[in-house]
Amino acid sequence: MKKLRWKGGTLLAPVPPVMVSCGDMENANIITVAWTGIINSEPPKTYISVRPSRHSNNIIKEKGEFVINLTPSRLVRTADYCGIYTGKNVDKFAKCKLTKEEANEVEAPLIGECPVALECKVCDVVKLGTHDMFVADIVAVDVEEELVDEKGKLHLERAGLTAYAHGDYFALGKKIGSFGFSTKKKSNKKNKRS
Repeated sequence: MKKLRWKGGTLLAPVPPVMVSCGDMENANIITVAWTGIINSEPPKTYISVRPSRHSNNIIKEKGEFVINLTPSRLVRTADYCGIYTGKNVDKFAKCKLTKEEANEVEAPLIGECPVALECKVCDVVKLGTHDMFVADIVAVDVEEELVDEKGKLHLERAGLTAYAHGDYFALGKKIGSFGFSTKKKSNKKNKRS
């Protein structure tokens, strides 16, 4: 198929629309960001990119920490709201009826309604132009018990997570494979008749 050539732009998709909580249990804020990801395995590191004009930018710079809360589809309207309105004028936890839960390693609260949270401590701030990139160590991961089976395996597909692509939100769909499935040998099991 023929492809059109456009100038360079921010068209990587889908990305996770995560709700980032910052501050502390008394004075907390939530900002929704889609520019986030894993950048290293050992030690585990992530990043979020936040415009300097955003209320959360200064909070994260002052505190040096934040929590990435993965957004389930049932909270997509809430995530959208938290990405539009500023925490300078509204308490988003109260307005959206979200529960602050104490984290294990950072002062920033977890969002109780989110199934997975990554507790992060900032190790570098990179000024990129329109955004500051907060590079952070993932110091703890909090997972709802219902997502883990009796053998300790995480079933993230049970979380009902959301994806964001070029201005639209999507519920993640059916599983179509697992890491390494393309190289696994096919089973030689034959149908047995009783």
